[in-house]
Amino acid sequence: MKANQAMQNLPPYLFARIEKKIEEARERGIDVINLGIGDPDQPTPQHIIDVMAQSINDSPNHQYPSSAGLLRYREAVAGWYGRRFGVQLDPKTEVVSLLGSKEGIAHISFAYLDPGDINLVPDPGYPVYAIGTQLAGGKPFVMPLHEENGYLPVLEDIPAHVARESKLMFINYPNNPTGAVADIGFYHKVIEFARAYDILVCHDAAYSELAYDGYQAPSFLQLPQAKEVGVEFHSLSKTYNMTGWRIGWMAGNRDAVEVMGRFKSNVDSGVFQAIQYAGIAALEGPQDAVAELQQMYQERRDAAAEGMKQLGWKFRPPLGSFYMWVKVPADYTSAEYCEMILEKAQVILTPGNGYGQYGEGYFRIALTVDTSRIIEAFKRIKAIS
Repeated sequence: MKANQAMQNLPPYLFARIEKKIEEARERGIDVINLGIGDPDQPTPQHIIDVMAQSINDSPNHQYPSSAGLLRYREAVAGWYGRRFGVQLDPKTEVVSLLGSKEGIAHISFAYLDPGDINLVPDPGYPVYAIGTQLAGGKPFVMPLHEENGYLPVLEDIPAHVARESKLMFINYPNNPTGAVADIGFYHKVIEFARAYDILVCHDAAYSELAYDGYQAPSFLQLPQAKEVGVEFHSLSKTYNMTGWRIGWMAGNRDAVEVMGRFKSNVDSGVFQAIQYAGIAALEGPQDAVAELQQMYQERRDAAAEGMKQLGWKFRPPLGSFYMWVKVPADYTSAEYCEMILEKAQVILTPGNGYGQYGEGYFRIALTVDTSRIIEAFKRIKAIS
């Protein structure tokens, strides 16, 4: 029995291939340093775990949760937005819970696209923007992200006839994979563009709390007219080391929130309530661990930048995310270079072309191993250079 055409056209997920390479190397007894996958290596803060442990024994939490999420959890999300960004959200109508932001990013295309509809997708970018579009029967239109433009899409380069036919625009700052950041002026342009062409903006803000050198990332929703045209996806995964817990949210435009809630009520049964109570503890509890996490990643970023300097690579350290986006040395493709580094230095890097055609010529480093391992990784790379 054949899968449908969308699945037949779907390549294996990038990180599934990387995980397979890691497994194969370790089966051969090789000490692999994994700078490939952006999965935090630190534990979830203890006070969050304690609330989870208590909530898991509460029998009402063993029943079906609300697909939109506990109102108490959505209130915690709204409160966090108010404290962090000065954004006022109605928790009843402008927040919906997600099984991690990835789930919502993938599913929003199913809620908005008819066959053949267009989504505007950044390239290089998180693969799920394009994958969700394709699985929903839509067509991704690539918005190139070039270094000379600060890895921001040039909206003026999008043909008017494409913009008129587009349903969604995905943007993501601090950015995966480039580490680029965006300012309020850029978001103003996005809002004007979206209003002109009746496009729903989908801002992926999963890395907003990973920022360095005194930088604080803004929320797209900070702009007064943002909720008229857009939503923001966020997650507890990176901020609180909760990638495996699978909890996040979509907030903003109330019509889009209602549509997503209605979609989810038909395809899943919501987030386990004990995890939602843990999420409340994360958002409302002490935030010391977040500041410590930022400092830790900044130290790792600086160690990687020093390693690059010793290799003679030109590089500007990112202000956000826990990624570093680096040009591949001459005479290599992205895949060739990453395969060579794995084979000769036993270090996993992510080839840039895994994030789209405009990622060719780059590779991504994830700062999700200890500083000592990052230093060791660059020693190995230097030894074979």
